[in-house]
Amino acid sequence: MSRPTDPDPRQPPGWLAHPWLSLLLALVWLLLQQSVALPQLITAAVLGLGLPRLLYGWLGPARRAPPRAGRLGVAARLAIVVLWDILRGNLAVARLVLSPGAQPRPAWVRLPLALRHPGAVHLLASVVTMTPGTVSCVIDEDRWLLLIHVLDGDDPAAVVAEVRQRYEQPIRELFE
Repeated sequence: MSRPTDPDPRQPPGWLAHPWLSLLLALVWLLLQQSVALPQLITAAVLGLGLPRLLYGWLGPARRAPPRAGRLGVAARLAIVVLWDILRGNLAVARLVLSPGAQPRPAWVRLPLALRHPGAVHLLASVVTMTPGTVSCVIDEDRWLLLIHVLDGDDPAAVVAEVRQRYEQPIRELFE
């Protein structure tokens, strides 16, 4: 019995190379248009089928199974934590900027990464950057470090512990 050869990664396997992405793109288009009229359905189908096929070389292999229910719960909790931290960070930065006697203590923090998946590392860097008062500046994949600039960070160890506990641990669960 001969073993099938691996498909060429540059060539999409078919029109549904990324079925979940296709569905998501079509649904988002319909939600943005706030209409299910025939022209919008056709446009949603063209976008949902065409974009993943056009971008197949950059997207990589598709996941054929839907995410497990446990991962959906982790993703939902992470989203709630990030949204809460964005709100809390906005208030802290506003207080710091608007207080006349405030003395911010900017700091550079090195976060040794436990994550190894490139998508997980980039998601962590994005989450850190979205949170007001912090910016991820460098992802060093050679030494597995994330360099973070903190607007007001008198205790770098506490910043590292908080990022690990609030963001890195759930992201690791998502990418296992």
